[in-house]
Amino acid sequence: MKCKVCGKEAIIVYCKSHEEAYENLVKGYEEWKRALNLSWKKYLNEVIKNEYSGSWVKEVAEQLLKGEE
Repeated sequence: MKCKVCGKEAIIVYCKSHEEAYENLVKGYEEWKRALNLSWKKYLNEVIKNEYSGSWVKEVAEQLLKGEE
C-alpha cells in the first residue's frame, strides 16, 4: 500500500512520517477543540495557515480536507 500523501510505502494509510503527523493532528485537535470550540474542518484549515506547522502536518491536513470534499 502507498501513502496517500507522498506515495512511499505506507504503514496503514500513510508512510511513517505522515502517520506521525496524522497522530499529532488528532492529538492537537482535542486541545484546540476544548480551547476554541473548532470543528475538525476549521481546525485543519487553521493548521494549514499556521506558519509554525510542519510540512508533513500541513500535507496531511490538506489531504484530509480533500477527502472530505
